[in-house]
Amino acid sequence: MRLLVLLLGLVAVAAQAQDFPGKPIKMIVPYAPGGLPDTMTRIIGPKMSESLGQQIIVENRPGAGGISGTEMVAKSSADGYTLLIADVSQLAINPHLFKQLPYDPLKDLAPVSLIGTTALFLTLHTSVPANNFKELVALAKSKPGSLNYGSSGLGSIHHVTTEAFKAAYGVDIVHVPFKGMGQAVPALLGGQVAMLFSALPAIEAHVKAGTVKLLAISVPQRSPQAPDVPTIAELGVPGFNFAPEIGLLAPAGTPRAIVSRLSAEVAKAVKTPDVAQRFQQLGIDPVGNTPEAYSAQIRIDYERYGRVVRVSGAKID
Repeated sequence: MRLLVLLLGLVAVAAQAQDFPGKPIKMIVPYAPGGLPDTMTRIIGPKMSESLGQQIIVENRPGAGGISGTEMVAKSSADGYTLLIADVSQLAINPHLFKQLPYDPLKDLAPVSLIGTTALFLTLHTSVPANNFKELVALAKSKPGSLNYGSSGLGSIHHVTTEAFKAAYGVDIVHVPFKGMGQAVPALLGGQVAMLFSALPAIEAHVKAGTVKLLAISVPQRSPQAPDVPTIAELGVPGFNFAPEIGLLAPAGTPRAIVSRLSAEVAKAVKTPDVAQRFQQLGIDPVGNTPEAYSAQIRIDYERYGRVVRVSGAKID
């Protein structure tokens, strides 16, 4: 009897996967509109919708450094209709910053595919009397606590990257967290914060308008979009490497066939010419890998950012 029940269950799961998708799919972005995860989702969403034959609904759920939206997906039905767009913050940073999380990133979520990666630019408000990276460091050292920086939230890649920068140079700069780069960038433009690390999509228009200063980049190689901007690694911190990694995940227990289908759709979407061109313009490297490869990357990031958090001394009760 148990064997019969098991077989019937497997048949039901297979049928569910075969019929997928039978209704619109929600992609939860755990940040306010305007940042990198939101931008990338809205670029690939229409392509995936067209291929899947169902609407992709992008839903922004900002709050608590991405924890609220991530928890919602982790506790959703494992049927492929509620998905998470995540960065390393939700998967590899928050577990080391917060004493308690309402989800376990390694147990409660099923990796689908890494969509793409990019770099962060250290941007500065025009009123700050520093025109290059060395001048900024000298200013911060001469006036401890006088400068502040924005981020997309506690535990975000922007938060941890800046804390690592502070630890490397021994400077005191005050953190001002926001609910996504859609709020942090306007705060920079308005002078409420002096600086922030940002991916290019959130600041692209302001770079072209010359309303922000670009001082450095967070990855080991310079960006083709801004080749004159030096890397922090070449400016004196060898190995400095903080890159947003935006991926798609489902609740744990989602049928393997559904996860595989979604993974294949991501890979197809990022390779379409217009998506690839837009990603290139924004300095985004498309990936579209397998669930296994993305899962392995998450585990590597989990260990790596655990070490980074310990070294930086960043902690949130």
